[in-house]
Amino acid sequence: MRTDGSMKPEEILRLVEQIHLERKIDREIVFGIIEQALTLAARKHGDGGDDSVVDVHIDRQSGEINAYRDNLPLAASEIAERIGAQTAKQVIIQKIRDAERDMIYDEYFPLIGQIVSGTVRRNEGRNNVTYVALTDVEAILPYSEKIPRENYRPETVIKALVIDVKKVGAKVKVVLSRSRPLFVQRLLEQEIPEISENVIEIVNVSREAGRRTKVAVVSNDPHIDLVGACVGVRGARSRAITDELGGERIDVVPWTADTAEYIRNALKPAIVDEVMLCTMLGRAIVLVQREQRSIAIGRGGQNVRLASRLCKWDVDVMNRDELDQIIEKAMSDFMSIDGVDEELADALVGQGFLSFDDLSIIEPSDLMSLGNLTEDQVESITSAAEELAQEQEAEKEREKQLNDEERSEEDSSAPQL
Repeated sequence: MRTDGSMKPEEILRLVEQIHLERKIDREIVFGIIEQALTLAARKHGDGGDDSVVDVHIDRQSGEINAYRDNLPLAASEIAERIGAQTAKQVIIQKIRDAERDMIYDEYFPLIGQIVSGTVRRNEGRNNVTYVALTDVEAILPYSEKIPRENYRPETVIKALVIDVKKVGAKVKVVLSRSRPLFVQRLLEQEIPEISENVIEIVNVSREAGRRTKVAVVSNDPHIDLVGACVGVRGARSRAITDELGGERIDVVPWTADTAEYIRNALKPAIVDEVMLCTMLGRAIVLVQREQRSIAIGRGGQNVRLASRLCKWDVDVMNRDELDQIIEKAMSDFMSIDGVDEELADALVGQGFLSFDDLSIIEPSDLMSLGNLTEDQVESITSAAEELAQEQEAEKEREKQLNDEERSEEDSSAPQL
């Protein structure tokens, strides 16, 4: 320090270099931070108060400070007199923290939607949040973004998808996920060269984390074996992904523009007899043999549920006898509504409308075109369908309550051991 209390130029240069090396902040940013700190401190302690115009510039080569207040130059002694050292120090520290935060934010914000690797540090709180150390920030993996039943021990290295990056005070909050469909897609891109090289394209992914994922893929090269390329020799590629996901099953589904065929592929390993597309409702009625029904639906409805999400169609699986019974009941129900004759009921069933619920949500223009009806007639029919749907739902609820009461009475009257 000089006798007048101001910093020597070489001290400023040394400070800049030290901050640059220790904090990995660009030298120009550090110079700017010091200039801002000195400017704010000078303005605060100057005669002109906060309204004074103060400009401070540090020579990048020599470290000399040149300062002006209201366009009048300040001598070194005046700078030392007017600038509060402690205030300047506090401002510099805060600005450095802000610069560090901004650097981390700028590093991780572009990684949203990408996979990162980190080391598990700890699990905390009633919400079971996992903290993961990345290169220069501690990220969080919320319970809702974890694969169910997975436990992460400290010092374990895991992969996760970056889903959010935001500034929170002086820190950067990075949020991770291992449960989202995009996480599986990114793993496939890492593991399968044909996908990363755009030879194979991922069309869609539907997932129930920890249990099963269906991935629709397509290629412009007809010689590519889509399933073989994604599975790998003896299943090596898919096994690597399954291992990362704790045993989660991966189904590779060839995409095709033929919607019916696409749905067939998505429901494998079930054998499908026929796919009927009901475009007005976005529903696909899939007919299978009795022995194939449970395979097509899957345990707990998982297979058909994932297929529906993958194909973006509401898929209903049934056998021919079930469909005939549903159609017969729908015809009878629809014809009980004033204004619906057999021809209109048949047209509705042909478009996949099979219940009062379905009919209550039909687009008025669609119903008008099917039956050559007026707006008033359409309003009357849909209103009646909505009322009948509510009555049926209420009746089902009453039956459920009655059955529950009967079971409760049977349990209470049963002999006790």
